[in-house]
Amino acid sequence: MKKNVMLAVVFAGTMCLSLCFTSCDCKCGSKAMKTNVDSLSYAYGVGLGDNLAQNLSSFPAELNMDLFLEAFEKTIKGKTEGLSIQPDQAYQVFQSCLTAIQMESAQKNKEEAGKFLEENAKREGVVTTESGLQYEVLLAAEGPKPTATDRVSVHYHGTLLDGSVFDSSIDRGEPAQFALNGVIPGWTEGIQLMSVGSKYKFYLPSDLAYGDNGAGDVIQPGAMLIFEVELLEILK
Repeated sequence: MKKNVMLAVVFAGTMCLSLCFTSCDCKCGSKAMKTNVDSLSYAYGVGLGDNLAQNLSSFPAELNMDLFLEAFEKTIKGKTEGLSIQPDQAYQVFQSCLTAIQMESAQKNKEEAGKFLEENAKREGVVTTESGLQYEVLLAAEGPKPTATDRVSVHYHGTLLDGSVFDSSIDRGEPAQFALNGVIPGWTEGIQLMSVGSKYKFYLPSDLAYGDNGAGDVIQPGAMLIFEVELLEILK
């Protein structure tokens, strides 16, 4: 079961390739492919490789492709006696190494964030709260402030430490609505500081964002996040 889980992670979606090829035109111009089986084999290899490439792009580290292909070829040919890691050990090794790589990445990102936040705290207008949240007021406003259980409507623009945008309601052209007790801690705390109509810039250390796990393919483990937020409305 564990082996199957790991394979599902690494080769997610590969079985659907057979559906993609059910209406395939088996003709091919390559002289090396003389039969439908040849063409099917080649097409399946291309599809499998493309699918693997997409999945591997979200891995936390670049794979050693020589070792990957060596292990892959021996395994599919049943030559398991030549493997340094046996199939029944693969899941445990995979999980252990993946965790170690994520921890290394998280530590590196937190160190970089710590240096930035230390210097950022010295800038005029930047306030650091007890939790470690940093913010600056871009546009002040007089109005009601939300509580932790309120629903709010906001516009926001989120970037990583290197300035790359990972999410933006402004770019989508549509405000976001959510309950403050259902978002990351930095948002729950920070938006309660805002009055309706104000704009703030928040600097969130990873423990107020997505922690050591990260989120999706873009937000790495231990990454700090930067948001510009405009509070449009308290929805209650």
